[in-house]
Amino acid sequence: MLKTLPRQLPLLSFFLVFCCSHNALADAYGDARAELIAAYQAQDFETMQSAARKALLARPNYPGALFNLAYAQMLGGESAGALDTLNSLADMAVDFGVAATDEFAPLKTHDDWPAYQERVKQIGKPVGEATVAFNVVARNFIPEGIAIDDEGRLLLGSIRYGRVLRAGKEIELLSDARDAGHWSVFGMRLDGAGGLWFASAGVPQFILAEDDQPSRSGLFRLNLATNKIDQHALLPAAEDSQVLGDLIIANDDTIYTTDSLTGQLYHYSVSDKEFSVVVDSGAFVSPQGLALDASGNHLFVADYVGGLYRVRLTDGRVERVTSPDAISTYGIDGLYRHGSELIAIQNGIRPHRVVAMALSDDGLSITGSRTLARNLPEFDEPTLGTVVGDSFYFVANSHWNSFDRNNNLPDGLSNPIILKLPL
Repeated sequence: MLKTLPRQLPLLSFFLVFCCSHNALADAYGDARAELIAAYQAQDFETMQSAARKALLARPNYPGALFNLAYAQMLGGESAGALDTLNSLADMAVDFGVAATDEFAPLKTHDDWPAYQERVKQIGKPVGEATVAFNVVARNFIPEGIAIDDEGRLLLGSIRYGRVLRAGKEIELLSDARDAGHWSVFGMRLDGAGGLWFASAGVPQFILAEDDQPSRSGLFRLNLATNKIDQHALLPAAEDSQVLGDLIIANDDTIYTTDSLTGQLYHYSVSDKEFSVVVDSGAFVSPQGLALDASGNHLFVADYVGGLYRVRLTDGRVERVTSPDAISTYGIDGLYRHGSELIAIQNGIRPHRVVAMALSDDGLSITGSRTLARNLPEFDEPTLGTVVGDSFYFVANSHWNSFDRNNNLPDGLSNPIILKLPL
């Protein structure tokens, strides 16, 4: 995933969302958010609340919008209402750290504050039976894409250096952007024929990024027998940056991939070497993870700030996957299917977590959810993973949030840690 801080007021910036150069937020939610900020600046807290509720109509139960509503309620002197809204967030096991925020200080005298604080305490406790599968010695690597080969070896891609490593008894460098012609390595998938397909883009966090140039993006196939790129497909050059962030292989000739910035979903034909648009810009804000349903006729798409959707592949029809109020489908980065469940890595809500969401028979709703891991000590922006049998391997500490505004990294970052969870 490509992450940047939102251009918004400091007091309204607790929930991190994508900022897209093509103004993808210019929808009903974006209009409501703009109205909310204008009302805040005018100290019109009644209108601010109204705008927050409009945002929630556009994106039901969106944690960022719920927080903004609670904030508006506090500024308007409605502390009881604010606490109710915060409890709605707690129902989803989401905590924005309001106890340390001055504007919420009056809540500490409310009779129900101790009960809310106890809920927050429980939310903050580590959850999950994860074990460390790999600890890769690679300084400032910034891992993203991951795969496990038939011999149980880890294949790991780097955002910072544009490298692909293989880790077993030793670490092998399989591909390096300096020599192979690609850029940062995002999502990756094995094709079952000795190849590793990965999405790549020249994002600003890439060590060799060209300043003031729109980022190019494409798909690359690494031949694991020769360690050479034997196929590649670049998106046509555009005025705006492009970032193919994830992909999924449907069959020998079909790959689906999403552009996190333009919101487009592409079909790529391996034989024809051509991209075609399945879903054009406008339906998604920032599409991330992808998972095929059991039939192969539908594709689940995680929109980082839009929620969970299902695309009918025959005609590109987009349908929202609904969920109960207490189950959030926002902030999903990696998305995978295991039987009748979707495995989701959520680093867009706090605390970060890995969850298994049960699908309804028709695939259009979430009927339940169980937390596989949350707030583990190894966590620092978990990103992508892979299902192997009844186990789930995932990147626990990408360090994406460690880049400063100049895209530099601090010293002392931990090595990439890959955790394993039973499903």
